[in-house]
Amino acid sequence: MDSAIDPTQTRHPRWREFTFTLHRIFRNPSAVMGFALLFFFVTVAVAAPYLAPPKYAHAPYQMPHTGFSPTPKPPDAHHLFGTTSGQYDIYYGVVWGTRTAFKIGLFVVGIAGFIGISLGVVSGYYGGWFDEVLMRIVDIVWSVPLLVLAMTIVVAFGRGLENIMIALALVEWRWYVRVIRSEVLTLRDRDFVQAARLMGRSDAKIITQHILPNAIYPVLIMASMDMGSMVISASFMSFVGLGAPKGYADWGQMVALARNYIVGPAEDPLRFWYTVAIPGACIILFVLAWNLIGDALRDAFDPKLRRR
Repeated sequence: MDSAIDPTQTRHPRWREFTFTLHRIFRNPSAVMGFALLFFFVTVAVAAPYLAPPKYAHAPYQMPHTGFSPTPKPPDAHHLFGTTSGQYDIYYGVVWGTRTAFKIGLFVVGIAGFIGISLGVVSGYYGGWFDEVLMRIVDIVWSVPLLVLAMTIVVAFGRGLENIMIALALVEWRWYVRVIRSEVLTLRDRDFVQAARLMGRSDAKIITQHILPNAIYPVLIMASMDMGSMVISASFMSFVGLGAPKGYADWGQMVALARNYIVGPAEDPLRFWYTVAIPGACIILFVLAWNLIGDALRDAFDPKLRRR
């Protein structure tokens, strides 16, 4: 009799599910493309001091410039991607702007996610007056479009990239509250949660060990999408002049610097294409990477699609 045992059946169930999830994610071509793009941007961000050594040691995000001419100059041996208005080096701005993009995405998603998850779990699990008050506050915040509310906060507290990040975080948490609350509401009365209560588990342990691990997946998918969308929102606010000071390595501001040269002279309308196309392509590819990853996570975690 063959006594061989399939080694995959001896693994811990959580490990089997983890490996199945990874297989599910990476067999998706769009996910591979998304992670490849993300790996590229991470590499550029980490290697920024070597790819574009800072000219100002005390201000590495300040783009160096050679002169003050408002007319951009095409790529050459000294400026690989050319210069934008004010003679700021586009290559330097693109490289260090990668760090700015990650800083914006991680800060906004991290703060908004922490606030939203914390409030949403408590609201959904306990309900009562806290749930009613919180949901009415969320309804009020939802009544104002994201960018309008964020721009109002920035104007009130002062312009700057840091204030943009704080404003976006103070607006974006409303998404996380609603999503995590709805998940908690469907889980709090499930049999495994009731069993944990009968065993004498505290509310804190029930939330952290039973409810949150099962409710977190939609939030992870949304957070992945937000990493890109928050960079777009911050770039727009920088474009309209609410962002970092002039010359700061930020893709949105680089597009703003080139706003007068989006269309060149009548005889050569594409003469200054590099001033907009290069930072614009960075924004598009960065957002595309996170959106592809978010789609792959949705396919991997959605119970309706997971076992197909």
